[in-house]
Amino acid sequence: MLQVLALAALPMLAGALLPWVLLRPNRLAPGEYLRLPPALLALMVMLALLPLLAARLFPRLTWAAAGLAVVAVFWVLGLQTRSALVGQAEFARASAAAGVWLSGLGALVAVYGAGLLLVGRQRVLAWAWLPAVLALVGTGHLSGWSVLIEARNEGPRWVQELAQHLRLVGTALGLSTLIGVPLAVWAAGRERVAVAVLGLANAIQTLPSLALLGLLIAPLSALSNAFPALRAAGISGIGVAPALTAMTLYALLPILRNGVVALRGVPAGTVDAARGMGMTGRQIFWRVQVPLALPVWLSGVRQAAVLLVGVASVAALIGAGGLGTYIFKGLQSAAADLILLGAVPAALLAIGVDAALRGLEVWLGRRFGRVG
Repeated sequence: MLQVLALAALPMLAGALLPWVLLRPNRLAPGEYLRLPPALLALMVMLALLPLLAARLFPRLTWAAAGLAVVAVFWVLGLQTRSALVGQAEFARASAAAGVWLSGLGALVAVYGAGLLLVGRQRVLAWAWLPAVLALVGTGHLSGWSVLIEARNEGPRWVQELAQHLRLVGTALGLSTLIGVPLAVWAAGRERVAVAVLGLANAIQTLPSLALLGLLIAPLSALSNAFPALRAAGISGIGVAPALTAMTLYALLPILRNGVVALRGVPAGTVDAARGMGMTGRQIFWRVQVPLALPVWLSGVRQAAVLLVGVASVAALIGAGGLGTYIFKGLQSAAADLILLGAVPAALLAIGVDAALRGLEVWLGRRFGRVG
């Protein structure tokens, strides 16, 4: 644990010495890098070493020292961005520079190291910094940070794109589950079927997502031209239809693979015991095989959901909407703040989905005696 905290101090110390804010006259123009003033530089150096010192002298308070370092990164960022914008035009932007990102990385590593000292329910203390950071955002302390300025300017449009992103992920995950679950059940007891189905799903998975989206444009355009009813229903070569088709195909492999492995992994002795108790084949499947296979199967659903969050971002290139809209808009205009406006929420969404489904997976594993 001390090694982790020592490793965390290195990027924090480097970050304190590097530029902290990039001040630009507008979103696209080149800007000027600003460093920390001496007082704040000394503060960040002290906070970089504080978790390590706390671990040596007051181990029970290491989590507080690490959390304080995280909060300090955002607090200093708010001070510096607002100070940089004083006297600037309305279109001026103050972005986080390399010092912020390195310091934030080191602080989060320190939080991880401090969490190693906590046990059981005490581990929640490692997240004590999060309400403080949210309070800084809510009180407007970070109002000068360019990412939040862009978020305010986008407003309802950003909420619409987030909702579209969630719709794409949820719909594709539902379709892939509806297709993948029966196929996995069918393939679990038939080796040739399993080889064929898994081979096809694996072949689809090897295609780059952008290439698959491009390959779907021509056939879906032809179908919409041949059948006006499909065009009236919104199916065409670009938009939601090819995006959902590609996402559904991408999500099939983890659901199929884990389903086959989970069903085949049910102990034969358990199935024989159930049959000896007089259960029918249908009862054995629903009351024995499915509950025991569910934790491992859900692991495949979790992998598919996280995969879909990323693929949905790429789908914005063909007009499907979602958070990828900001990523590609930012790339086209070299506006890093817009990229972050799409990329950071997408990453947090993937982490949240993974954590929620992993928790459900562990709970089911404990309930039915297996952990996926």
